[in-house]
Amino acid sequence: MSLVLIAEQVLNGLQFGVMLFLMAAGLTLIFGVMGLINLAHGSLYMVGAFAAAAVAGATGSFLLALVAALAAAALAGAIVEMVVIRRLYAAPHLDQVLATFALILIFSEGTRWVFGSFPLYLDIPDWLSGPVTLPGGIAYPLYRLALIGVGLAVAAGLWWLTARTRLGIQIRAGENDREMVAALGVDISRLYTLVFALGAGLAGLAGALVGAIQSVQVGMGEPVLILAFVVIVIGGIGSIKGAFIGALLVGLTDTLGGIFLPELFKLFMEPGAATQTGSALASMAIYILMSLVLVWRPSGLFGARA
Repeated sequence: MSLVLIAEQVLNGLQFGVMLFLMAAGLTLIFGVMGLINLAHGSLYMVGAFAAAAVAGATGSFLLALVAALAAAALAGAIVEMVVIRRLYAAPHLDQVLATFALILIFSEGTRWVFGSFPLYLDIPDWLSGPVTLPGGIAYPLYRLALIGVGLAVAAGLWWLTARTRLGIQIRAGENDREMVAALGVDISRLYTLVFALGAGLAGLAGALVGAIQSVQVGMGEPVLILAFVVIVIGGIGSIKGAFIGALLVGLTDTLGGIFLPELFKLFMEPGAATQTGSALASMAIYILMSLVLVWRPSGLFGARA
C-alpha cells in the first residue's frame, strides 16, 4: 500500500474528525455547563444544512449559505432553549431524553413539511473545487483541506473564548458551581441561552460544511449525533480540548480502520472473508477505542476525575 494512499486517508480522517469536533464541541458545552442530555443536537445540524442549501439555491453564494446556517441553527437553538429546554434543567435525565427525542421528531417532520422528502444538494463553490497538490505529490481536494482549516480555526476560537474572555470565565465557572455563579450576579438563564445557541450554531455550521460533500436530507443528524456522544465520552464531558482530541481520534480510527483492517486481514485470510471481517471490525473500532479509554480513565481523557 503506497505512502500517498496512507497520507490521503490520514487527511480524510482529520477532515472527518474536525467536522465531528464542531458537533461535539457544542454538545459537550451544553452537557458540561447545563448537565443536559440533548438528543436534538443532531436536528440542529440538519437545520444548518437545510438553511445553507436554501440560501445557496436562492443567492448562489456559498459564504452567505454558511452565515445562514450558523444563524438559523443558533436562532433555532435559542428558541428551543427558552421554550422547552429551560423547563428541563431540574428534571431527571429520563425526562430530558424523552423531551429532546420529541424535538427530533418535531424538527424532522417540520423540515419535511417545509422542504419535502427529497434530498437537497449544496454545491462546492468554484473557488474551492478541484484538487491541490501537496508535498510528496499528493493530489487532495481543496474543499476538504478547507474543512480541516475551518475546524482548526473554530477550535482555536473556542479555546480563546473559554480561556481568555469574560463569557468563557462564566462558562467554566458555571460548569463547576452554577449556584455560586448565580449568587455572584451572573444571569444564569441568559448564560444558558448563549451557550445553547453557540452549541447549536456550531452544529449548524458543521451541517452546512458537510452538506456540500453529502446530500442534505431529513434525518442526516442522527448518525452524527451518535458519533458526537462517543467523542465527548472519550474526551471528557465539558472539555473543549477533550472534544478536539477525541474527535480526531474517532475520525482517524473510523477512516483508517475502514481502509486498512481489510488489507491487514488479507495477509492471512481469503480475500472475501478478509474484507467482510475487516469491515465488520472497522465498524466497531471507535466503540472499542471508547471502551479502552474508559477502562483506563473512566472520566474520559480530559474529564474531571470523580
